[in-house]
Formats: sequence, C-alpha cells, structure tokens
Amino acid sequence: MRYTTLLLGLGTTVLLHAQVRVAHVLVALCDNAHQGIVKVPAGIGNGQKPSTNLYWGCGYGVKTHFTRSEEWISVPCARASTPHILDRAIWRHRDSLVYLVADAYDGRNIREATEDLLGFASGKKPERIEVEDRTLIAGGGAQLIGYVGHNGLMDFSLDERFDGPPEPSRRTIILACISQRYFTPHLRTTGADPLLWTTGLMAPEAYTLKAALNAWVAREDDLVVRECAAAAYDKYQHCGINGARRLLVTGW
Repeated sequence: MRYTTLLLGLGTTVLLHAQVRVAHVLVALCDNAHQGIVKVPAGIGNGQKPSTNLYWGCGYGVKTHFTRSEEWISVPCARASTPHILDRAIWRHRDSLVYLVADAYDGRNIREATEDLLGFASGKKPERIEVEDRTLIAGGGAQLIGYVGHNGLMDFSLDERFDGPPEPSRRTIILACISQRYFTPHLRTTGADPLLWTTGLMAPEAYTLKAALNAWVAREDDLVVRECAAAAYDKYQHCGINGARRLLVTGW
C-alpha cells in the first residue's frame, strides 16, 4: 500500500491513499506523404521528424504541450525498443501517482499504431517501464489507452479481431476524425470502454487530451471528462461549446 502526503492551504497536511495508474497514449505522427490527410506545411507534416511534427513537437503537439504544462512533470525514460516508435516521453501528474506514457509512431506506421491501440485496449502486450525507482505497466496493462492523430481506418481496414476481457477495467480516448463510427466495431470486442471519442472531423491537438486526462486523474465521472475536453476544444478552436459537445462524446 502506498501513501502520499499532500500539503493543502493554511499548512494543513492530509495523508491520502495513492494508487499508481498509467495512461499510455499512442501518437501517429502527421505525415503528408504516407497518410490520407489534407496536406499541412512540410515542416510539420514530416512523419519521420518528431521534433517538428504537428502532433508531437509543435506548440500543441503532445510532447511540447505536456512538457510546458504545470500539472505534469517530465521524468527521464529510456527509448522504446520498437524501431518505428521514434520518440517516447513520460510525465508524472504533479498531485498524484498517475503517469502518462506517450509514444511517437513514425507516420509511415499508422497501421501499427492503430493495431497497438486496439491490442492494448484488449489487454494484450503489457510493457514494463522503469521510471523513478518504480515499475510501470504500460501497453495492455495501462488503465487508460489513448490515440492521437489521423484516423487510419479511413484509409485501410483491419481484418484482425482484438478480443479481450472486461476486467481489469480499461478506458480509451481516441482523438481522431469520426473515431466513434470507425472504431466501434473493433473496440467492442476488446473489453475496454470508450471514455472519449469523436463524431466528426477534428484537430487532434494536445489541449483536448490534457483536459480529459486531468479530469480522469481527478476521478471525475465520464460526463465531466467529456465536458472538460469540450471546453478545452472550444477555447482553442472557437467552434462554440455546443459544437464541441456534439463532436466529443463518451460511451457507446
């Protein structure tokens, strides 16, 4: 059993039971040449260069946005052993023992990113990662599995079934265009439950992910997670809160 001590206002000290939880997010790097996307400027659409990629190294890319965040603290980590994972970053939430593992997939390997998303959602391929004198169980052992990037299922189909048990509980966040429609047939067999996904076209930038994760870290209910994500999306995209609520949904 682990405990953490939090210092609250006026010097009050509270001892809280703290459980290590892991969110593992797969980022398919934006790739003009290898994905069926509307072309973006070449500098941010090179799927083999994470440092400048729209979904990773740019200001609202996952690595940059979380590294600049006040809520998430970067922790050193080793590179992923999979060759098409070009970069890995890990953060620990400032006020809890929740870790976020994010992997940047070569844009040419969006199929592999999609297959890993569904495989992890089914509880397969757990990965042990050593950080801060602690062993994290990511991959299929994570409590939350996320995806950020282009919806590859709009370009290719998957014949493989991703069957998995409902326990232990696993949640998913899929920030890609029209993800609810395209991923439902595959996700239903995994045993995981959708926490957040989309009904239409979207810009899968990291502020939406961060807002949803912060609410999940706080153990808010699903509708609150969805509302936080929608508020963040509207703030940056200026689409109107009702439009953001129609776009970002929870559950089946």
